[in-house]
Amino acid sequence: MKGVEVEAHLRQVRAEGRKILVTYVTGGLGPGWVDALEAMVAAGADLVEIGIPYSDPVMDGPTIQEASARALAEGANPASILDAVARVPVAVPLVAMTYYNVVFRSGHQRFASLLAQAGVRGAIVPDLPLEESGEWEAEAEAAGVAPVLLAAPVTPDDRLAEICRRSRGFVYGVNLMGVTGERATVSGAAAVLARRLKAATDRPVVMGFGISGPDQAVAAAAESDGVVVASALMRMLLDGGGPDAVGAAVADIRRALDSA
Repeated sequence: MKGVEVEAHLRQVRAEGRKILVTYVTGGLGPGWVDALEAMVAAGADLVEIGIPYSDPVMDGPTIQEASARALAEGANPASILDAVARVPVAVPLVAMTYYNVVFRSGHQRFASLLAQAGVRGAIVPDLPLEESGEWEAEAEAAGVAPVLLAAPVTPDDRLAEICRRSRGFVYGVNLMGVTGERATVSGAAAVLARRLKAATDRPVVMGFGISGPDQAVAAAAESDGVVVASALMRMLLDGGGPDAVGAAVADIRRALDSA
């Protein structure tokens, strides 16, 4: 099957004693977005989330909202993004991040199949409630696409255990309540949630939301298997920084994680 399998790859990174570094790029954000994706991988990203823009990204803060709006204004759509992804030879897993309206409009089976055909081996659909996600999870798994589920600091223990049981690839821990975006520090709730998740599952646990640079990445990774960095990188692209600037930022975070 095309693409790199998510969980096996991340388990290998963990087995090598390294922290997992997940980065994010908004699909269709300017003509250089694929170059930025490749620069992230070259700089040490272990997995890249590819945002498939939606007009009402309820969990995203101002930066990724702006990136999504710009990509949509430039004509980005799921088909064009996945067509570009299908031509990118990268040796790390690719995971789509989008909203349920995009999945619903395509149909569960068709959307999962489109991801798989493009070599995307995981998907995050943050606005799909656990109680309503069973059909999507089944279709995704049948297509070889890992449905990655999220847990928040306020998630009760029984629900957290169910999220860990059903998530595939990795479990995405949300560092803070609220939307994505750059923060000066990482919330203390992140460490508590990471410990709860690690006690509930052997799958890789990766923490995201509010990680802006090396110091925050190291702090968020202390109790988890790794981190997601998204808004800070998209801010660079929005402000005119190209793939080289993004790659340099990812390399800085990689070095910090490896030195911690």
